[in-house]
Amino acid sequence: MQMMAAASGGLLATSIGCGGSSGGTQPPITPAQPNLPVGTFNPSAADLAFLDTLEQQGCLYFWEQASPTTGQVLDHAANNLNGQMDTSSTESSIAATGFGLTALCIADQRGYLPNVTHAQIVARVQSTLSFHLNNMPNENGFFYHFNDVNTGLPLSGVEVSCIDTAWLICGVLMARAYFNDALITSLATQLYERINWPWMLNGGNTFAMAWYPATDTNPGFTSYRYDTYCELMALYLLAMGSPTFPIPATCWAAIQRPILNYKGYSYISNNNDPLFTHQWAHAWFDFRNKADAYANYFNNSIYATQAHETFCIMEYPQWYNEQYWGITASDSANGYEAWGGPPALGPIDGSVVPCAPAGSLVFLPNECLSTLESLKSNYAANAWGRYGFVDAFHPAANWYNNTDVLGIDQGISVLMAENLRSSFVWNTFMNNPECAHAMQLAGFTAQS
Repeated sequence: MQMMAAASGGLLATSIGCGGSSGGTQPPITPAQPNLPVGTFNPSAADLAFLDTLEQQGCLYFWEQASPTTGQVLDHAANNLNGQMDTSSTESSIAATGFGLTALCIADQRGYLPNVTHAQIVARVQSTLSFHLNNMPNENGFFYHFNDVNTGLPLSGVEVSCIDTAWLICGVLMARAYFNDALITSLATQLYERINWPWMLNGGNTFAMAWYPATDTNPGFTSYRYDTYCELMALYLLAMGSPTFPIPATCWAAIQRPILNYKGYSYISNNNDPLFTHQWAHAWFDFRNKADAYANYFNNSIYATQAHETFCIMEYPQWYNEQYWGITASDSANGYEAWGGPPALGPIDGSVVPCAPAGSLVFLPNECLSTLESLKSNYAANAWGRYGFVDAFHPAANWYNNTDVLGIDQGISVLMAENLRSSFVWNTFMNNPECAHAMQLAGFTAQS
């Protein structure tokens, strides 16, 4: 059992979430504390069985929908395949691969791949790290966002992405901390220490969102920056903790932290960001019972999740209720949407995205778990497949995204479910000395 109380402590290639100007220093921020009880998490045997199934089937995605040669994970794949790799697309995502490396640690630790040996998992991780170090195109250690899963070559028009490189490196460092393997340790360390983080600052004190090669229509650095609070915390901490090419610790203060007020809720958020912006950095970095000069970010994500649930139910009662809520960047009946709120972002139409409550399991365990169990109980016939939930669905419109599971959405669901149950990802990842050091540089101290 685990106490979760208020006191406890993909990204798009566009400017969604964090775009802005150059940033600057600011006074300490004290958002209102969560005013709804979070309570104690006392899972039943049925609850634990559900989480176990959610994780195991999610982990299966990262074994089956990854190239055994390159280790790259498909960005999306069908949810109704019989164990075969989806060949309808060759688009891999470095963010999905980072989630995948972490999921393989979970799968190995829990024995989730019964027909796969520990040695085979180790070999897959070794191959993945070796390919990314020695064969994948990169710029100053940063990787292209989307690549061919078989060759590693970037897809046409794709950017070099600092934030997606960060998700890959989170998985790389998770594997280094978990596997007691000299080759994995060496490869992972080289991948991390090769990255020239200051290069992506492009002369500023916040990160440029992307860089495009000379062959692109608009080559060079984008004018958009990761300068406003979102999932960027992992990016900055990895860069600050680098033993080879660190960015100045003063960059942490350059991040803008605007306050969002919604129906009595007050918390740091960049206006109408999708809910994932309050989840992803927390999948690896352990912000529980800690605060910097600005906030307790774990509490902040609790509050953001509460506000999002309230937003869904109060603003769209014709669709959402306590057992059916949650939207974040995902597929929709009309294509990919970066929808969210409050306030409303995107054409919200009554669709539900299971990874929204799943990614917040550690923040509101009782509410999120109850919602997920209800979604499976009521809609499993159409909304549940080989890898768990489909990416999104809209029962009233008879739309279920059976053909497009997203790796990053499966990933956040698996990692947060495991953190809720055991803190395994947190405890393992934070054994990387660079990560703990970075949080010290950012000014984090213990908070009861």
